[in-house]
Amino acid sequence: MNRAAQELRLFFVALQFLTRVPVPRWVGFEPDWLNQSARWFALVGTCVGGVAALVLWVASSVFPPAVAVGLSIISTLLLTGGFHEDGLADTADGLGGAVGRERALEIMKDSRIGSYGALALVAVLGLKAATLSAMPPLTAVAALLLAHTASRAAAVLLIRVLPYAGDIAHAKAKPLAQRVSGAGVMVALGTVATVSALLILLAPAHAPSVVTSLALVAIGAAWSMRWLRSRLGGYTGDTLGGTQQVTELLALLGWLGASRWMV
Repeated sequence: MNRAAQELRLFFVALQFLTRVPVPRWVGFEPDWLNQSARWFALVGTCVGGVAALVLWVASSVFPPAVAVGLSIISTLLLTGGFHEDGLADTADGLGGAVGRERALEIMKDSRIGSYGALALVAVLGLKAATLSAMPPLTAVAALLLAHTASRAAAVLLIRVLPYAGDIAHAKAKPLAQRVSGAGVMVALGTVATVSALLILLAPAHAPSVVTSLALVAIGAAWSMRWLRSRLGGYTGDTLGGTQQVTELLALLGWLGASRWMV
């Protein structure tokens, strides 16, 4: 099999893992492919952001901004099955209280949502909705594309930098308990750079917002790495989802803050 065909296969594996989108039967599956497919997580984020942006753009021509934003967020929840939001809630439940490492990991395995998880979902989803509602539709479209792309690259960075903190034998996705290759990280970051460059080329006025969003995502990813290393000694699947949600929010806040400051 040639390299291009294998990379396409890996993209479909990433798409199947991160969303509910059905993929062609010929894709197949090998355990090692999931780890290799992490290089395309950022591109899958671009696709999810594209759906969110399209829904927001179409809905904004019919409904008030708040309703259009709500429909956009719902579209991503349906597309991903709330995959990342579930990770955010579990991470908040496990690490929200003053408990030790083992107890935190035990709490995160519990399928029930606790008060910390509920509060985290309300806070993050509410802030995302408020932030997007404050932007003109075209601005929100661009911000969504970058936020969904960069936030998933942040999760890939965690897999590269940190060790797996849970029990590998009982991990739901064992291949993701192995570190992503340096080349895989470069592909993910290259996707972020490409999306960023295209947004600036299409609208040069977006440059400050793009730079600010990326800076906040980088800060959020660095903080997450340090916090998770301190609390758990590494990452888990849930903390990857939590990091994605928080850095997505940071990207949107950075975009809005920069755009308002430049006015």
